[in-house]
Amino acid sequence: MLRKLLSFASAALLGTVMLAHAVEARSLDQIIQAGTIKIGVNPNFPPMSSYGKTNEFEGFDIDVGNKIAAAIGVKAEFVPTETAQRVPYLVADQIDISLGALTRSAERAKLIDFTVPLHTESMAVLTTDKNGTQKWTDFNSDKYTLVNMRGNWSVDFLKDKLPNAKVLLVENNADTVRAVAQGRGDAIIENIDFFLAFTKNYPDVKWRTLNDTIFTNYDSIGVQKGNDSLRNFLNILLYDLHSSNYVNDTWQKWYGQPMLKPVVPSPYF
Repeated sequence: MLRKLLSFASAALLGTVMLAHAVEARSLDQIIQAGTIKIGVNPNFPPMSSYGKTNEFEGFDIDVGNKIAAAIGVKAEFVPTETAQRVPYLVADQIDISLGALTRSAERAKLIDFTVPLHTESMAVLTTDKNGTQKWTDFNSDKYTLVNMRGNWSVDFLKDKLPNAKVLLVENNADTVRAVAQGRGDAIIENIDFFLAFTKNYPDVKWRTLNDTIFTNYDSIGVQKGNDSLRNFLNILLYDLHSSNYVNDTWQKWYGQPMLKPVVPSPYF
């Protein structure tokens, strides 16, 4: 029995050591030696990233990912990661970096490290000229219907802040814009940077974005905790990409409009 217990203990210890080795982050030098960088992107989040007509990835994240790989001198290997997989994939070393609109948060910072911001996402109002509202709080009335997606955290936020407004829940970003374009809803109050690209499908609608921004989140590149060589390189590169206006130009290329609250580049990080 003692021999079995010792055997089990040894096996468990070996498994722990192997696991620890398996999840150790690849440093910048190791990525260069490997010739590839594994980049997590969301395959169902156009125009951030999605499968194009030839079944190849395309979008803002893809252009940025290829730019990062070129700066390192390696090939970009894009790994599909749904929203909930981004942090676990980093922790398990299945990807080297995570894109996909990864918002900085205190909870996530316990598990992974962040670069300086890559882009922002601003919660604001997307509506039309059919109403004369000027502030987001003007929608706190039962004469307005807000369109949102099932499962979004903002559904509860808006019910709390705008309890008198009606709510229409749909399945995805494109459906929300379609509902407002068809007159089934009056406005979208969300991180509307991600919705603006769909407005081009309805050129006859006179769209309006209110200047009354509710708040702005900062989305960074995620790296495994303690991977300072890679994070420091990315911070330096991001300063160059922001200073040259590459990030903003690429954003406008894919979203059709400038970022609501562009990132102000800073050489200090």
